[in-house]
Amino acid sequence: MTERMTMAGAINAGLRAAMERDPKVLLMGEDIGALGGVFRVTDGLHKDFGDSRVMDSPLAESGIVGTAIGMAMRDYRSVIEIQFDGFIFPAYDQITTQLAKMHYRSRGAITLPIVIRVPFAGGIGAVEHHSESPEALFAHTAGLRLVSPATPQDAYDLIQQAIACPDPVMFFEPKARYWDKGEVDIARVKAQLDQPDGEALATAEMAKARIAREGADVTLVAYGPTVRLALQAAEVAREEGTDVEVIDLRSISPLDSDTVVNSAKRTGRVVVVHEAPTAFGSGAELSARVTEQAFFHLHAPVLRVGGFHTPYPGAKFEHDYLPSLDRVLDAVDRVMAH
Repeated sequence: MTERMTMAGAINAGLRAAMERDPKVLLMGEDIGALGGVFRVTDGLHKDFGDSRVMDSPLAESGIVGTAIGMAMRDYRSVIEIQFDGFIFPAYDQITTQLAKMHYRSRGAITLPIVIRVPFAGGIGAVEHHSESPEALFAHTAGLRLVSPATPQDAYDLIQQAIACPDPVMFFEPKARYWDKGEVDIARVKAQLDQPDGEALATAEMAKARIAREGADVTLVAYGPTVRLALQAAEVAREEGTDVEVIDLRSISPLDSDTVVNSAKRTGRVVVVHEAPTAFGSGAELSARVTEQAFFHLHAPVLRVGGFHTPYPGAKFEHDYLPSLDRVLDAVDRVMAH
């Protein structure tokens, strides 16, 4: 059974399904209650689930994460919202020092099933601190899982899989894609979670990449906001005679290296596309893994297309900063030239 919905609507529906399934699932964040969040992702949930399960918090990101950690120790599953990407840094210490390490520190005695929702990336003409892509900073920290949906279907499935996961999950929501619409199978993830080992199945499924488009000449790897751009580039390249495969990573950490490396071995050429600065980013990690594991299959060096090593610019200049169709196609042409 499918329903057509936006990505924001799909996350809302996924949150609702998780709250109906498990009374221990709670939501916390700034303005997520009666207002429904600045992007209305939690719209209607406060009305239906009440003050005890949908809680407005003070403007204190470190306190929100710290509270979620304490509640997880009392067997609650908190889904917390950081209002914008650039506001996550006050909580960086709690996330990397406490949340990520507690399971290891307690030798497995304590699990912290917490989901941190982070609207991230640019393209909406926002002001400073509202368009950043900090995922690589957290991917470098062991103990955290990072996922990012690119479609309404994945948004609906991944948020429920993330809530079912026993590990802390950072859920990076591409805010420029909140209003993208698509068909969502609302039965698929429910059938998965209803199985006796549903939690383990959900955790494993969440870590798998998706081949969004098959191709033979070049592999384009993207996640979150740049998947749609990669698919657009693949269509244009096809008209020019280049057959492009597009991989949607879905999980930034852990990385599904096998899917990317196997594709690289088939095509011999790889381009990674993300909005975050290319310097020291997830594209660099992918490039290293492909080079290490598929070196003798490559016909060209792995290229990266991303943001520049500069603070995110003001809205007037953000489209000069973000990966564009021309920049992606130029990279495809350059790997094909080898």
